[in-house]
Amino acid sequence: MTTINQELFQLAMSEEARPLMDLVKKHCEENIAPIQQEFYDLHNEKEDRWSWHPRQLELLEGAKDKARELGLWNFFLPDNDGNIGEALTNLDYAYIADDLGKYPLASESMNCSAPDTGNMEVLQQVGTPEQKKEWLEPLLNGEIRSAYAMTEPNLASSDAKNISTSAVLEGDEWVINGEKFYISGAGDPRCKIMITMVKTSPDAHPSKQQSQILVPKDNPGVEILEGMQVFGHDHAPQGHMHIKFNNVRVPKDNILLGEGRGFEISQVRLGPGRIHHCMRQIGVAERSLEKMLKRVKERVAFGKTLAEQGTIMADIANSRIEIEQARLLVLKAAYMMDTVGNKEARAEIAMIKVSVPNMTLRVIDRALQAHGGGGVTTDFGLAHQWASSRTLRLADGPDEVHRVAVAKMELRKQVRPDFN
Repeated sequence: MTTINQELFQLAMSEEARPLMDLVKKHCEENIAPIQQEFYDLHNEKEDRWSWHPRQLELLEGAKDKARELGLWNFFLPDNDGNIGEALTNLDYAYIADDLGKYPLASESMNCSAPDTGNMEVLQQVGTPEQKKEWLEPLLNGEIRSAYAMTEPNLASSDAKNISTSAVLEGDEWVINGEKFYISGAGDPRCKIMITMVKTSPDAHPSKQQSQILVPKDNPGVEILEGMQVFGHDHAPQGHMHIKFNNVRVPKDNILLGEGRGFEISQVRLGPGRIHHCMRQIGVAERSLEKMLKRVKERVAFGKTLAEQGTIMADIANSRIEIEQARLLVLKAAYMMDTVGNKEARAEIAMIKVSVPNMTLRVIDRALQAHGGGGVTTDFGLAHQWASSRTLRLADGPDEVHRVAVAKMELRKQVRPDFN
């Protein structure tokens, strides 16, 4: 029989974080909601898709200034020294990220957007003073954006040990050759640095062959081939880029933590990154349910509103049940990360990475169905949210990898302690 640890059910938001939560809600409602439609409409007025309209940057910088004035800046960093953010726990951040998921521009306005959050966490934890000065500080100030270059086109990148992009040390420089694709955010003109997973030690143990190296995007030899289409959209100007590294030379000191420690760094980065995605997905599901409720109360079919139809009522109930189930698992994972560490919370992190995007997709699909033909158009935002949420079943490791991880941990715990 499984022993229940009562401490794992202390999942309330701290009293200290509640005023911050109120400020986040205020910021989203007063400073983000009013500008979102104009911001996205301006995409259609640009001459170059891979640039920003000046008015878009004006709107975004204005929202960032207002967030700073409210003290809403860099609070995703749980282990900082108090000088660069609010130092929230993962549990407190989980509650706040719920609201961030409801407003697409909210995260960036408070400097809490992926992939920058994960990259900043890596630089904060393993970067040298020089690396922090050059790259972490401008990221923390919201002056630049970044990318994380890991996925490759010709192999299964779900296994990080497969990485084939090579980095060879020649004198005081790493020479990088290879190809990456689906590198989110690398198309953004504000993206200045990429944390790049490479193979530096092909003869070492499989988990010690990889390293992570800082590669400036404008470095000679970095060739952006194309912005990839995702469900028919290129998401310009940030995009998901296909990149070639052609004898790219960077200083020896651009390596993070040391040679052969790339796989180790990826675990540092992906744990918090996975839970941040899931925290925001709760908000996406909530917003989709809100849209569904509004729609079904307004539309009439066969003499009564859609809300009075039995199948719609079942969809509403199932959506609420599944959102609350997912929320509790996310909160438990966040609490465990705070109290026993990422390593001990790896089963819960894997579980939410599978369960939350799948839950969100089901909720969005029900909302789509309730909107009829309009649901699959761009008019209500649901089709875009479905496509975005569907990618999260692949990002930071596909469902299959996480399911295997959970199964192995269960087998070791209950059946075979030596199971690998």
